[in-house]
Amino acid sequence: MAGRRTVFEVYALRLLVTVADTGSFTRAAAQLNYTQSAVSRRIAWLEQQAGGPLFERLPRGVRLNPAGHALHRHAVDVLDRLARAEQELAAIRAGRGGVLRVGAFSTANVSLLPTALRALKLARPDVDIVPIEGRSGALMRQLADGALDLAVVSDYPSGLPPVDGVTTTVLLRDELFVVLRRDHPLAGAGTIDLRGLRDEAWIQDSPAGGPTMLTDACAKAGFAPRKLIRIAEWTGKFGYVAAGLGVALVPSLAASAVPAELVLCGLGDLAPRRTVHLAVPTTPLPAALALADLLREA
Repeated sequence: MAGRRTVFEVYALRLLVTVADTGSFTRAAAQLNYTQSAVSRRIAWLEQQAGGPLFERLPRGVRLNPAGHALHRHAVDVLDRLARAEQELAAIRAGRGGVLRVGAFSTANVSLLPTALRALKLARPDVDIVPIEGRSGALMRQLADGALDLAVVSDYPSGLPPVDGVTTTVLLRDELFVVLRRDHPLAGAGTIDLRGLRDEAWIQDSPAGGPTMLTDACAKAGFAPRKLIRIAEWTGKFGYVAAGLGVALVPSLAASAVPAELVLCGLGDLAPRRTVHLAVPTTPLPAALALADLLREA
């Protein structure tokens, strides 16, 4: 037969500690604003739960017996942990502490998000920041599942569908530039007509066969990219451009990461643009709201 499971309620553990500290049911009752009979009944119930007496009854008061000392030690630990949990929750609700899980797509992590996170860390050093990188669709799902507290997402490449339990606001419009080798014939133009790049190979990361900002922009200019080289990481893209193997689109958010041997050029009216959004749960943490304000400033 399975053994009986003992459950000690918090109020009973607090009563045990108070009686032990005061050495008297009467003094414990006065401290807790109970009647003495109520204290006696509750201690009797606690002793029943514990399987035997916890106090020695003395002519003037009570004191813990060995079983009482054992339970008292655990009760003090439990009550201390609960008090610290209450403090931590209060700090989280006030935005002064706790963990803040922040998601972003890759180029938002170049400068935009780190700048805002640095400001948040200076303003609220007790907040433990956990950055998470991912694609926008996955970040939106993580927000809906409660795995993130804020995310920076974009409508590229396939839009930003609404997700239950997540609120989005527009943060900025991100223009894309083309990056070239410094010795490229068009590198000094500043602004390039996209049609002048119709014979270039383009280095990009995109699902095979799917529409992209590049293919859409090229279609508006009246041509299709001659060749696509699929490279995912930005360091790889820049390396291929530096080697003269092609050109690439670079969001303005990643402009500060472009190596010195490369040049950014605008594309004028044909420049692709995407919208960057702030996404938060319907009831965001105060620290997430503070970070949202800092992102708008950044």
